[in-house]
Order: sequence, then C-alpha cells, then structure tokens
Amino acid sequence: MTDLEAALRRAVRGEVGFDTTSRALTTMDASNYRRVPLGVVAPRDADDVAAVLEVCREHAVPVVARGGGTSIAGQATGTGVVLDFTRHMNRLVGIDPEARTAVVQPGVVLDRLQDAAAPHGLRFGPDPSTHSRCTLGGMIGNNSCGSHSVAWGTTADSVRELSVLTARGRRLRLGREWSGAPEGLRGLVDGELARLRTGFPDLPRRISGYALDALLPERGADVARSFCGSEGTLGVLTEAVVRLVESPRARALAVLGYADEAGAAEAAAGLLPLGPLTVEGMAVDLVPSTRGLPRGGAWLFVETGGDTEAEARARAEAVVRAADVVDALVVTDPGGRRTLWRIREDASGTATRMPDGSEAWPGWEDCAVPPVRLGGYLRDFRRLLTAHGLRGTPYGHFGDGCIHVRIDFDLLSADGVARFRRFSQELADVVVAHGGSLSGEHGDGQARAELLPRMYGAETVALFERAKAVWDPDDLLNPGMLVRPAPLDANLRFSVLPREPVDVEFGYPSDGGDFSAAVRRCVGVAKCRTTSVSGAGVMCPSFRATGEEAHSTRGRARLLHEMLAGELVADGWRSTEVRDALDLCLSCKGCRSDCPVEVDMATYKAEFLHHHYAGRRRPAAHYAMGWLPVWLRWTARTRTAPVVNALASVRPLAAVAKRLGGIAREREVPRLAGETFSRWWRRRGGRPTEGGDLVVLWPDTFTEHLSPSVGRAAVRVLEAAGLRVALPPTLRGRAVVGDGTSRSPLALLTARRGKVCCGLTYVSTGQLDRARAVMRRTLDLMAPVLETSAPVVVLEPSCAAALRTDLPELLHDDPRAARLAARVLTFAEALERHAPDWAPPEVNLPAVGQTHCHQHAVLGDAADRRLRESAGLTGELSGGCCGLAGNFGFEAGHYEVSAACAEDQLLPAVREAPDGAVVLADGFSCRTQLEQLAGVRGRHLAEVLAERLD
Repeated sequence: MTDLEAALRRAVRGEVGFDTTSRALTTMDASNYRRVPLGVVAPRDADDVAAVLEVCREHAVPVVARGGGTSIAGQATGTGVVLDFTRHMNRLVGIDPEARTAVVQPGVVLDRLQDAAAPHGLRFGPDPSTHSRCTLGGMIGNNSCGSHSVAWGTTADSVRELSVLTARGRRLRLGREWSGAPEGLRGLVDGELARLRTGFPDLPRRISGYALDALLPERGADVARSFCGSEGTLGVLTEAVVRLVESPRARALAVLGYADEAGAAEAAAGLLPLGPLTVEGMAVDLVPSTRGLPRGGAWLFVETGGDTEAEARARAEAVVRAADVVDALVVTDPGGRRTLWRIREDASGTATRMPDGSEAWPGWEDCAVPPVRLGGYLRDFRRLLTAHGLRGTPYGHFGDGCIHVRIDFDLLSADGVARFRRFSQELADVVVAHGGSLSGEHGDGQARAELLPRMYGAETVALFERAKAVWDPDDLLNPGMLVRPAPLDANLRFSVLPREPVDVEFGYPSDGGDFSAAVRRCVGVAKCRTTSVSGAGVMCPSFRATGEEAHSTRGRARLLHEMLAGELVADGWRSTEVRDALDLCLSCKGCRSDCPVEVDMATYKAEFLHHHYAGRRRPAAHYAMGWLPVWLRWTARTRTAPVVNALASVRPLAAVAKRLGGIAREREVPRLAGETFSRWWRRRGGRPTEGGDLVVLWPDTFTEHLSPSVGRAAVRVLEAAGLRVALPPTLRGRAVVGDGTSRSPLALLTARRGKVCCGLTYVSTGQLDRARAVMRRTLDLMAPVLETSAPVVVLEPSCAAALRTDLPELLHDDPRAARLAARVLTFAEALERHAPDWAPPEVNLPAVGQTHCHQHAVLGDAADRRLRESAGLTGELSGGCCGLAGNFGFEAGHYEVSAACAEDQLLPAVREAPDGAVVLADGFSCRTQLEQLAGVRGRHLAEVLAERLD
C-alpha cells in the first residue's frame, strides 16, 4: 500500500481503489486518449472531496473529476487520482416546481433528473445523445448542449448556482454578480475588459476555452456561468442548482428530406425563426437503413411543440411548407418519434464505423460555426478530407452550426498519426476562417486545446493561463487540459496495443480476424451503462443489476484493452481481473445488437475463457453444465431419467451434487423428461408426412431431454400448416434425410451414430476446442440436409443463435458452417416462409413474457410478432434478459445477480399481467427462471398454438 493510498483510506469514507481493475476501468473516456491513473476514489460527500484534495495536494498528485466517462476529448482521464461521482454523489437533492429549479449532485444521471421533473411538466433543457448515462457534473464541466439547444441553450444557460471546492480547499458558492469568485478573479477581469468584449466569437455553440466573457459586468458577472465548460480544471463541483424549463405538452417531428448534406445545412438556419425545438441533421452515409425516412440523401429532424397534438402538428407542417424539400414526413405518435430519434441518437456510435465497416475516430467531433455559414463550412470540410485522403460522416446540430463527425484516421502508424496532426491544424484554420469554435459541445480536452491559439490568439490563451492560476495556483486539477495542454497526438490509446494480430479462435469476420480491432470497437459511448431499457432492449443486464462499471460492456472492453496493452494488466490471458469482470457477463449477446458499434462481449468472453483455462483445471460448473449434452445423452441412453429425478428430489443428495457440480445451492435441479423428444418421434413412426415443403426440426439438448413437449407441439403445428417434418440424420455416412436416422442396411453397418448439437454449452464456457469438434461432427451429420433445400427449424432461441453466429465464426475455415447457418429458421420464420397461406388457430388472449435475449440480439422477432398478432395474442413482450441465461444463473455465486436481472423486466411484467394472460417464454432458461422465481409456467409459442389446434 502506497503512502498516498494509505493517507486516502484514512481520510475518506468512500471507496478508495488502487487495484488494477479500478485503475484499468478509468484509463480512457470516449476519446482517442488513454492515461493511467494512480487510483480512483468514490467520495460520499463534499467532505470526502475536500479530504481527497488535501491529501493529493500534500503528495503533489493531480486530481481529475469524472462523471459518466463519455467525454470525447480526453478530459475525463488523468495520471493522478480520479474522482468517481457516479457511485455515491449521485442524488437528486430536490425539485422546486414553483421556482423551476432542481438541486443535484454531480453524479446524477440526466435521465433521472428528467424523469423526476416530468410529472411537474418540466425538464432540463440540454439533452446530449448520451442522456441515459451522462451526469450533470460532466455536463457542467463540458458545457454540454444536445439536440434541443436551439430552444433551451447550453448547460451554462441552465445553471443558477454551483457549490465548488477549490484545489486549496476553499468552499465557494458560485453565482451572479461575482458571487463566490476566488480572490484575484475580479481584478484579472477588470484589467482585460476590452479583450473580453472583442476577443470571443459570437455564436451559439462557443464552448472552446474559458468563458471569461461571462464575467463582464453587462453580462451579470456570472461566476457560475463562467465556470461551466472549465473541464474540471478550476474547481471540483459538489452540488448545483439548475434551471428547468417547461416541457411542451405535445410534440411533433418533421423529418425533412434533402438531396444532399449541403442542401440540408443551408436550409437549417432559415427554419430558426419558426421557433423549433430541434434542427438536427444527418446524411445517408450514416444511416444503416433509410426505411421509415422520407426520400432524400440527407435529412433535418425538426421537432415542434404545442399545448395539443394538433398545435404541435400544425407547427411541424408549417416547417414543411417553409422548407424546400425533396420529401417530408410529420410524426406525432410517441412511438414513431422515438424510433426516428433513435436513428439520430445512435449516430454517436454508428459514426465510429464507416459504411464499409472500417474504423473512424473522434478528434474533430464537434466544431461549430455560425449557422448561416454551415453549408460553406461543410463544403470546405469535405474538400479538406479529400485532400488528406480521409473519410468522415458529418451529422449533428445543424440549427446551431455544430457538426459531429468521426474520421477514419490511421492512429496506429507513425505516418497516420502525423497526418492526424496536420489535418487537425488545417481544419482548425478552416473553422476559424468561418468564425467558428474548435469545440461546439464536448470541450477541448487534449484533442483541441493545443490549437486554441489559432482561435483566440496567444494573448487570450495567456489570459486563460492567468485565470487558471487564480483558481488553481498549484495546477492540481486536471493538468494538461485547456491550458499548457499535452500535444494532441500524445497519449493515444491505440499506441499501447499489439501491432501483430493476436492468435485467437473465433474468426471475427467484421474485424478482419483481428481481436485487437474487435476490442477497439468499444469507443466509450457507454450505452451499456443505461439503468433502464426501453422496448425490447437487452444490454447490459449485469450492469443494471450491480451498477458497477466492471460489469458493463464498456468496463469489460476496457479491461480487455488493458490486457492486450500489457502495461497495467500484465498477466495476459491469465488475468484474474479480466476473468472476474467477465464472470458476471450473462453472454446474453444484447450488446451485439444494442451497442451502436456492435461489441460482442459474449464472444470475447468465450475467447478469453478458452485461453485463460488452457491446460488448467476449470471450474466445476464448466464440466457439469458445459458438458450437459453428454450427461443428458448418457442418461437417455441408459434410461435412468427416473432415477436421476428421484435422487435430485432428495435434498441432501441434491445439495451434495450441486456443490460438486458448481451449481448454486438456491437452484432446483430441473427434472428430466421420462421420454426424450427423439424417442417420441421414433415411436410415432419417425417419418415425415406427405404434403408440402420439407423442414428439418432441430432436436436441441433442451427440447430433447428437458422440454420434449415443445418439440411435440412444434411437430403438430408445422404439420397442421401443411409442412413435412423430419429430424436430422443420426448416422454419418449415407443417411437419408427425412427419417431422423437411416433405413439403409449398408449405412447401419458402415456409418457412425451421433446426435447433432450446436455446441452452445461448450462455447458459453469457453471450451472452444470441444465446441469445434462437436460442430464438425454436426456438420458431418447434416451433410445430406445441406444437399437439399430444406430449412432447419430451431425451437430454442439460444441454439438457433449459436448456429447462426457461433458456428460460422468458430468454424470460419469450413464452408459448410456458413451454409448451415444460412438455413436456420425460427419456428415463426418457418411458418411464415414455408406456409404463408396458413392461418394459425385463434387464441385471442393477452400475452406477456420476454423476448429471448438471443432472439432479440441475433435472430430478430418480427416473424414472431406477426404470428402472435395473427393468432390474436395481444400485448408487447418485455425486453431485458431473464437472468438465467443458460449456465450463468445455475453457477454458484451468480444467483443474486440472476434474480436481479429477472426483476428488471420479466418478473414485474408477469406479476402485472391481466387475468387469463398467456405467459410466453420460448427459451428453456426463461421458462425455468419463471418457474423457480415466480412459480409461473411459461410456454413456448408452439405449445400455445398446438393447444388451440384441438
């Protein structure tokens, strides 16, 4: 324990973390930069903050205040002690609806403030796209804005008073008329009035530098406003009084289509006199699909408000009439507006990839120019990109002249970094030539502070340094930001990564087979840190259960990044820090779809576990549940399921078995079926009926041994729809498709018997060599099927997802894997595609439950929705993850998190279900979780439909 750590532990009541994991989680924000801190402190209150400052001052160690860690310019990283306000100082102290103010601590997430203000018809004006995880402290530090700034301004416009601690421990209450000003600040301003009145560009999104002009007497000498945007370099915020605005009772969204980006940019300023709430712009190269958008190559998202829906719509239609557009769309339905806004908000993540999948990075994320000059600026910007051989996809706040863009800089090679520097310098000159600001929202940080002399001149930058010295004479707070900055090409987070590809098992097709590139996908946008999911969203259930950064997708990606770097996490694949962070990953695959850059932590976890345990004894659960298909097959072969069930019902015996198998003592061992699905199939005749298209029904491990009723129901429904059902061959050799085995005497003598398996349990426990062997055997068995056009219908969503993704990515060298993956259909997809004229039986009941997380992330549920609608099953299924997630919820030590995940969405939805509602759960894990935690029987959709066939 270092002297610094010991002193902090004595002085602070909050958590002090100098361990590898705590430090690794805060090496980066959402920028290109990386700095390794000495330690992290989560203060409980302002007294703790004062204690940290005192200790760090005595040890000459810098302090960096950090909120949600979504800063784009590097200002939330540091080499000293990082203050994490999200853990304890995250309270909404109170709301005064009459005064329209709120009192907040720096770690409170913006959405929490919005939710609390909404019942009073109020809201906080600024709303960055990271509103579900960014904190008020970070917003004040960066002077954040968001899409509604044309109506409600920046964060500085919404601040009334700030409680601040200086580096030397003074407690100040900042406000207007010099309230709370540190000694010497007024004298500094009085001596520079002329410069402050003439040296600052007049535009709505000037965020760069210190806002010293807010201290002018004609502007109320507003110390609080001047403090906004100082990026933690002047003082540490401990509490804020912020202004709320009246939220329109109704809103409408006009989406305006233009031929190109320049046309949209030039039209934006002309719409401002109509009083819109937003004027957001984006071009077609940022949109994965234009479905739902009006015709055009670029769009403006113009939101209007009113007391009634009709009034809001009328204002939106007035905007359409005033705009010279290719096409337009006006939406008042809240769901429709949310869907459209999600396209815009996800741009902060999708922009990190070019349309061809190559990487793109921040650095010139948010410069701003006067709105009337935006069209010309964008043309110059595009020309500069072309001149440097670079590509970018601009989008952003067109009404404020603020453009976000990620550019495909090569930040891995010396030549690429040199080009990054040259481009940055030249673009700074272009921005200044258009009367703009280097930062229009996210601050200067390390990305742009070096270039501030180009915008303000050397004398004004020197004035910034003098102001910093007044507030923080010891340069303790976030040094290297804003004044005396580090070079913009130093501390790049990519410089520590290996230059040669890492030897891995999966193919990582979207990342060129490069595991480092896969890990680099996480840019810190932190959508995984949202505390609630909307609609069918899943990511990230473990973070919502624990609230810990280490258990978020971003946190795990950061640890993997540091593992590859080898500086902080020095044990490589043997790292216990990475193992422990991945331990609570449910492998739900939610991040694969919900993360804007499609981080696939389930695959990374399987990869890590494979290497971590290579040549070593694994946890007992890996053998008990990873090899589950083997144990269940032996039980079926020996016909000992009744004996196993009887023994499992004896509590002392079950307790011993669970302990030996690494199974949570709180769990009940599921009962095995007395008759497997395949045995029922053979007893039934084992051959398809005559009639329509042939479909091959996959006998997954769970349907085969634990829920054969699902398989029997699926056969009945598929045959009722006129389809011919067959099971996969069980003999390798000259097997005949359609009988589940073979009736060829020669085949019986020469072929080897086997059962198909997707390999899911081996993949989820990281036993990739075994998974590969199982998958190759499956491909051998399925060879006759692949010679036909028959689809493969998989009833268990997790198995279908494994066949669609894990199979071709793990056997990327076997073309049969991709062919089988392409054949996989869900139950609903098979009916829709191969029996399109069949009408399901009418159920006409409300339905509740949860869309399986793997179905949401990999398979999609559009066909299921249509099938439910046709059957009269009404209502929406919840999102999230059930928490059992295959082996996860059964493993010892996971029960509490597993149950918390179920309580997030699934169990409340079931408890609130109307009388007579059907509880749908297509996954065996979901059904087991419902039964064990709620005493409710969930059913596969096939079971519900089969029951109604009678």
